[in-house]
Amino acid sequence: MNDLFADRPTDETIASRADVEKLAAAGSPATLDGAILEGIDLSGLDLAGWTFERCDLRRTKFTGARLEATRWQTCRGAFADFSGADLTDAVLMASDFNNASFRRTMLGSARFQGCKLTGADLSEARAMEARFDEILFVNAKLPSASFRNMVLQRIDFGQADLRKADFRGTVFEACSLRDANLAGSRFAGADLRGADLGGLRLIDAGLFRGATISREQAGQLLGELGLNVR
Repeated sequence: MNDLFADRPTDETIASRADVEKLAAAGSPATLDGAILEGIDLSGLDLAGWTFERCDLRRTKFTGARLEATRWQTCRGAFADFSGADLTDAVLMASDFNNASFRRTMLGSARFQGCKLTGADLSEARAMEARFDEILFVNAKLPSASFRNMVLQRIDFGQADLRKADFRGTVFEACSLRDANLAGSRFAGADLRGADLGGLRLIDAGLFRGATISREQAGQLLGELGLNVR
């Protein structure tokens, strides 16, 4: 692999689109370690197979870029724009993508682990067989997202937009749905015993028809009517 900044200290690595284009022209996947790409427009580039480690990607534009099988480790990407990009088979780990846009992004078989996606927009993202573990989706936009038959571990969906999301057959482990917008979502066959359902109203109980909840969660729902469960 090529390393654009192998001969320069990490804290002095400042790249431009021209730098990245030159490296891409070499024809083999590159590794960027500590690159400062803040605010740079990299839209439409073919960066398939590249590795980004400890990079500053704040407000960087990857719109429509080819990012298949890329690897992202410990990056800072607040407000980055991946709209319409192809992140199929990508791995994103321990990175901050708060308020980033993944609208209409292809996320097939991508893996997100230990990432912050607070306020991120994943509207219309195509995420078949994508995997999410230990993710902050607080206030994220995930309308019509499918998590069907997944095992979700340590996912915080607090106050997220989950309208018409598909959670059929999903198992929740140490997750939170507190105050999420669940209008029209489906939970048939889901195991919600490992989910925080705080803020759920009794009127929403019909969403969970066919799902499994704990006695404590059932008591929480009945508490909305002022009834005590003993």
